[in-house]
Amino acid sequence: MTGPGTLLMIGLPGLELDDSTRRLIDEAGINNFILFSRNIAEPAQLRELCAELATACTAGGLDAPLIGIDQEGGSVTRLPEPWSQFPDFRLLAKSPEPEAALTGYARTVSRELLELGINLNFSPVLDVCPRNGGYFMERRSLSGDPEEAARLGVLVIGEMQNSGVAACAKHFPGLGAARLDPHLTLPTVGRPRAQLLAEDLLPFRAATAAGVAAVMTSHTIYRDLDPDRPATLSTGILGGLLRDELGYDGLVITDDLEMGAIENEMTVAEASLQSLLAGADLLLICHEHDKVRATIELLSEARRDGRLEPARMETAVRRINAVRGRFAVSGK
Repeated sequence: MTGPGTLLMIGLPGLELDDSTRRLIDEAGINNFILFSRNIAEPAQLRELCAELATACTAGGLDAPLIGIDQEGGSVTRLPEPWSQFPDFRLLAKSPEPEAALTGYARTVSRELLELGINLNFSPVLDVCPRNGGYFMERRSLSGDPEEAARLGVLVIGEMQNSGVAACAKHFPGLGAARLDPHLTLPTVGRPRAQLLAEDLLPFRAATAAGVAAVMTSHTIYRDLDPDRPATLSTGILGGLLRDELGYDGLVITDDLEMGAIENEMTVAEASLQSLLAGADLLLICHEHDKVRATIELLSEARRDGRLEPARMETAVRRINAVRGRFAVSGK
């Protein structure tokens, strides 16, 4: 039976494949990883790190790893020079020829990621965010116009995925109206349901119709959708809205479960179980391996006592492996 480690994507502490990560690969079957600036020194080092991850997974009898990164450009850029540098999405979208600018971004970033062994980019941001409204996502958002955000977002998705890199639409169901940063605290969006469905969901509806490889959840409460739980933990939002209404059967990834919006309210392990039961497939834990191990222990316990049914895990693994099979070169 597949273990719960297959449902986790984890961060690494430094520039090399460390003993803790090796143990998680060998003992828990983890073969999904996210890279940050702390993991990056220069091209040869990063290529070697990605190759070591792939080799370790193969040696452990696992399929080739999904290796992800946030390479949006501008304020969220993990790869420094000598890799290509791009401005924030908002500036690319407002350039004289936005289609050409965003096509260039998607193709260049994809080529550079693939040269390193990275096969998943947590991009594009599809949050619909008005200008000059004090919203913290403004620079990273393509537009305040839902149709423009949808059109340009689908362009980026198509170019990246045609180039061989999995795209991830974020942050479902739309973080554009949040004023607080979920890295620090739990935001609340008060937009009426009708507006959320007509505007915020439009880019995600277009992205799922276009075959986006993955959708990332938002650690935000949407009063008119679920007043009690943030989207990451909400069955009504992930199950009812994303799966049923949008008809999306692809991979759902949580945003980092160590963010303040989640961890100020509960443990990472508890949030992981709730999110999985709500409809997420891949649980993102970016920093502390002790929390990864605690999550594996709780998910194992939940599987034994019946809270986590085998069918829920099997569906999640199927969706993860569908992306892996398309975008990760098999190491077996």
